[in-house]
Amino acid sequence: MEPSGSLAIHNKGKMYKVKRALVVRNTLARECLGEILGTFVLMLFGCAAAAQVKTSRETKGQYLSANMGFSVGVMSAMYLCRGVSGAHLNPAVSFSFCFLGRLPWRKLLPFSLSQVLGAYLASAVVFIIYYDAIMAYSGGVLTVTGPNETASIFATYPSDILSLWRSFFDQVVGTAMLLLCILPLDDKRNSPAPDALLPPIVGTVVLGISVSMSSNCGGAINPARDLGPRLFTLTAGWGTEAFTCFNYWFWVPLVAPMLGGTVGSAMYLIFIQWHLPDSDPEPDMSPAGIPDTKYPEKQLAPMEEKPAKEKEDFF
Repeated sequence: MEPSGSLAIHNKGKMYKVKRALVVRNTLARECLGEILGTFVLMLFGCAAAAQVKTSRETKGQYLSANMGFSVGVMSAMYLCRGVSGAHLNPAVSFSFCFLGRLPWRKLLPFSLSQVLGAYLASAVVFIIYYDAIMAYSGGVLTVTGPNETASIFATYPSDILSLWRSFFDQVVGTAMLLLCILPLDDKRNSPAPDALLPPIVGTVVLGISVSMSSNCGGAINPARDLGPRLFTLTAGWGTEAFTCFNYWFWVPLVAPMLGGTVGSAMYLIFIQWHLPDSDPEPDMSPAGIPDTKYPEKQLAPMEEKPAKEKEDFF
């Protein structure tokens, strides 16, 4: 028999060959894969929680359960892909980072399409998992409106009492709050959170927005979170009503979060970041810190050393 040590080395060598064959060398492609999988995880948790609540008629979860599902999804997705792509998981976040100069504009479209694809795939998996429950709940008829509608398991829809422009404002404010609250978390000039705690803190911010600003129109605050599942319902049996209902309301969760993210980012810059102290202190320009050029003979000889504290203060 082959010694266990030799077997381990052999298996490690085989794994290395597989890794070399499968590793993606293009940086942008790797980042897009990270965004696809991260958004997939986010939406799988969220939509599965929504499906469980609705199809059980709130006997196996309530309104808070779906909100917590999305929040846990955000946290898990950030831990999963943050090291590869930064875990934007949201075109509004990617757009805001482009606006702030933290992401090249050329990456905005690939990131956004990857996020939409991840959300679409997650919706498909949730539909397969809960297919029997969805059909039993809806009586076998997949509808977007009505007492037994099931489209809201996946995409977001406004309440009947809400006006179009009020729902637009709702999404602008919700996404602005998202960016306003997460931007300080990794700002070294502010009071940044510990790096390992960023995902649960961001998840908690999303939970806070969900429990306070989602009753009007679902609290999408994420174009991919809405468009991916909406495209899935279009192709899976709900039909074009997913886009035409509520006077073609679908464009609101696409446009408003992009505007809201920019507003929140600008607010952070104008009200907070531009007023923070510089990370590098200004050089000492006091008379004691300026070399004496009027009387060169008074300066230190080439071989002399200033005391360590004085050298530190000068620089």
